[in-house]
Amino acid sequence: MLDYPALRALAEIIRRGSFEAAAHALAITPSAISQRIRGLEDRSGAVLIDRGPPVRGTEAGLRLAAHLDQVRLLESTLTGGFHPAQPPVIRIAMNADSLATWAMTPLTAAPGLIDLVIDDQDHALDLLRNGQVAAALTSDSRPITGCDSIPLGRMRYRATATPEFAERHFPDGPDAGSLSCAPALNFNSKDGLQDRWIRQMTGRRIAQPLQRIPSSQAFAEATRLGLGWGMNPEAMIAEDLTMGRLIDLAPERPLDVPLYWQIARISTDALEPLTRAIREAARISLRF
Repeated sequence: MLDYPALRALAEIIRRGSFEAAAHALAITPSAISQRIRGLEDRSGAVLIDRGPPVRGTEAGLRLAAHLDQVRLLESTLTGGFHPAQPPVIRIAMNADSLATWAMTPLTAAPGLIDLVIDDQDHALDLLRNGQVAAALTSDSRPITGCDSIPLGRMRYRATATPEFAERHFPDGPDAGSLSCAPALNFNSKDGLQDRWIRQMTGRRIAQPLQRIPSSQAFAEATRLGLGWGMNPEAMIAEDLTMGRLIDLAPERPLDVPLYWQIARISTDALEPLTRAIREAARISLRF
């Protein structure tokens, strides 16, 4: 039998980032919080909190916190609502580009508090597989065990740069030689869009000089400022292309990334309003 007060303490520590903040939220002392976590770790036989700094949940701790979120979500479905002081927390994995272009508005349909995990669409499925999120936007169509996969459409990316950058680095157009020398923008270590586009263009994998910009809006702005070339969502830079602030390095070679909404079946009914809103927003914003 799980100790749900201890699970709630664990979840609050993970969400708020400290034992003190969790104690304040639960109106108990920090020592009581520590005792609950020690007892939970003893019973589970695993370390659940990395004391840091920073304080954060271990993989086992994140799974247990996600279990508590699922229980609250199911309870809210069975009772037709939730207590305002204890709303269910809905942990979702989304890629930053979707969030910046089309996926923010449908989150208002979530029946509880949102806890977003920003991760690349090629990697978000790992979080769902590990039980750390209830749903995820992913580029993988294959449903993992216990989940449903709903196709949403394709998100189009364009290889873009300023006219000045293109003239300086790609005078004869992008090829293997020029792409190996021109500074490229990169979102993070999981961002494979530039590599995928280069392989599509050249048939080769090329090591590029990278400048890391871990924000969708800043990534697009860095492209406008000529810091490098990069794969930007078409929806985000459409006006820049129209006005000539950016150019498409290969208009005939866009990169389309398929997106799927994968959701744990145990959460399907409770998250139906959110799923419906996600599908509607995707229908309007994505390609088919």
